[in-house]
Amino acid sequence: MTTIQILWVDDEIDLLKPHILFLERKNYEVTRCTNGADAINLVDHKNFDIVFLDENMPGLSGLATLSEIKQKQPNLPIVMITKSEEEYIMEEAIGSKITDYLIKPVNPNQILLTLKKNLDHSRLVSEKTTSNYQQEFRKIAMDLAMVNSYEDWIELYKKLIHWELELENISDSGMLGILESQKQEANTQFFKFIKKNYEDFLTAHDKPTFSHTLFKDYIAPELSREQGVLWVIVDNLRYDQFRTLEPIINNHYKKEEEHSYFSILPTATQYARNAIFSGLMPSEMEKKHPNLWKNDTDDGGMNLFENEFLTAQIKRLGLDIKHEYYKITSLKNGKELADNYNGTKQNNLTAVVYNFVDMLSHSKTEMEVIKELAGDDKAYRSLTLSWFKNSPLFEIIQKAQLLGQKLIITTDHGTINCKNPSKVIGDKNISANLRYKTGRSLSYEEKDVYAVRNPKDIFLPTIAINSPFIFAKEDLFFAYPNNFNHFVKYYKNSYQHGGISLEEVIIPCVIYSPK
Repeated sequence: MTTIQILWVDDEIDLLKPHILFLERKNYEVTRCTNGADAINLVDHKNFDIVFLDENMPGLSGLATLSEIKQKQPNLPIVMITKSEEEYIMEEAIGSKITDYLIKPVNPNQILLTLKKNLDHSRLVSEKTTSNYQQEFRKIAMDLAMVNSYEDWIELYKKLIHWELELENISDSGMLGILESQKQEANTQFFKFIKKNYEDFLTAHDKPTFSHTLFKDYIAPELSREQGVLWVIVDNLRYDQFRTLEPIINNHYKKEEEHSYFSILPTATQYARNAIFSGLMPSEMEKKHPNLWKNDTDDGGMNLFENEFLTAQIKRLGLDIKHEYYKITSLKNGKELADNYNGTKQNNLTAVVYNFVDMLSHSKTEMEVIKELAGDDKAYRSLTLSWFKNSPLFEIIQKAQLLGQKLIITTDHGTINCKNPSKVIGDKNISANLRYKTGRSLSYEEKDVYAVRNPKDIFLPTIAINSPFIFAKEDLFFAYPNNFNHFVKYYKNSYQHGGISLEEVIIPCVIYSPK
């Protein structure tokens, strides 16, 4: 094992001999130095793992030495040690990206803790995370055997995502593999739960918030004449992706409430997002707004009338508010809204549909470079985070905060990485989506689907006589027997939506107040 190399810079270094002997007994190697100029020279000629730096030295000050060392080795951890508790010194040091800040007199165990925290952090976190998950594994397995309500499923899914995000940052890939097996088992059980309960949930008193009740349940109660609301619907934003964006949002907003709700079936934009804006199930939209609703087999865009649906819902709920609706489908659209966002300050509600994540999932299917960049869920999250930090959407959120607007972030459905094909046969007019199908003469594997022979039973429109809906379970995608191998090669490991999985169905709606 390589010895840790420490550079300790202090003009009274001889007084620190007990501390240095303590560290050397712990097998650390300490190089002593009494001034900033020599410290800079030593850093040029020797590789150190960490520097302890006194702030108050004659000649070159600690802050000046810090600046010089950081220019030469920006990633070298530096711990500032000072007698002064003056705030400006702390701010200067922190602004210069110090690793830690200690106030004299320091004791040997403080120094040891700093070393552990900054040099052994990854190893210690990895070991502790692994140990904690091993204990939690048994509890999750027991929960899986007993879960029997939609509230239980929400909590279990959140727990699985928590551990997925924890384990992805440690070195033990085996633990992540075990978690993946638990997620697969959870999706198997969740499919059975939805298949058994979905139809009843739609009319039951005790049911989750669904797409068509989202606005009434969570958005409308936040609307007032005193404070505007920015309501952002990021198409295809899964719960785990939201979790990665949350720390960035927290710099500008304080979380008030976090809800999880269920996307209706099919978990596809045409159905779920239209349901959000209309406050109606698809068959009700078809009946009440035949001029606005389009079925799978109709030509043209399926989500062209979201603002009209929203306006009708606001009127139906008797809300006396001013609202505006924007759909962002390109970088240019996003920049235009960000540049002119202050014009929304008179609105009670500004609804923004942002579909970058949707484009990303489709691009992963179409483009080899995206397949490389988003090869798995971890990479998919990372790419979403990189986009968000540099997106007009983030700028819009910052401007909303400056206007004192509340922020509500949600989505219409999630996606799942599809791994396995399931054969389906139908006439030429069946729907094209890979996770659900509707149309006449459907032939499919019964065990792979939730089949609804009468769409009206789950408030879906009937395209033609004898046109059931089928929804793929777990990570399956539908493939046609003719040209099967080519189809499977093209779509395997692509992100799809429309079917039944935890990732597609259980999605976030989070309410923030501006900081």
